[in-house]
Amino acid sequence: MFDTVLLPIDLSQETSWSAALPAALRLVEPEGVLHVVTVVPDYGLSIVGGYFDRGHEKKLLQDVGRKLAEWVEANLPDEVEVHPHVLHGRVYEEIISAANRLEAQAIVLASHDPALSDYLIGPNAARVVRHARQSVFVVRDYKGKARR
Repeated sequence: MFDTVLLPIDLSQETSWSAALPAALRLVEPEGVLHVVTVVPDYGLSIVGGYFDRGHEKKLLQDVGRKLAEWVEANLPDEVEVHPHVLHGRVYEEIISAANRLEAQAIVLASHDPALSDYLIGPNAARVVRHARQSVFVVRDYKGKARR
C-alpha cells in the first residue's frame, strides 16, 4: 500500500476510471492521499488555438474543474483524502509531471482492450509506464468488467 497515489481519469470516458478507481482505493493507505487528475489536452499546433475565442482556455479549465469536483463528490467515499487537479498539456507528460511534483508513490490508470481504437488512454498509458519513476498499475477493463 502507498501513502500517495495518483489516479488520472478522463471525465468523458467512464472506462478510464470504472476499474482503476477501485484499484486505487485498495492501494492507498487509510491515512494516505489520493490525487485525482484530469488533463485537458493541448491543441498540438499553435495555429489551431487561433480559431478559438480569447479566454476560452480559462473558461474551459474552470468548467472541467467544476466537473471534476462533482465527480469526486459522486464517486469517492468521504473517509478518503482526495485532492483533485485539472492539468493542461500533453496528457502523458502532465501525468508524469504531476506524479513527480506531488511525490506520488504510485500511479493507477486504465487501459482498454487493445482492439479498441482509443487514442487518448492507450498510447498515454504506455508512455506513462515507460517514463514514470513511480510504480505504475495499469488496470484492464474488458467490456466494463475488471479482470481479476
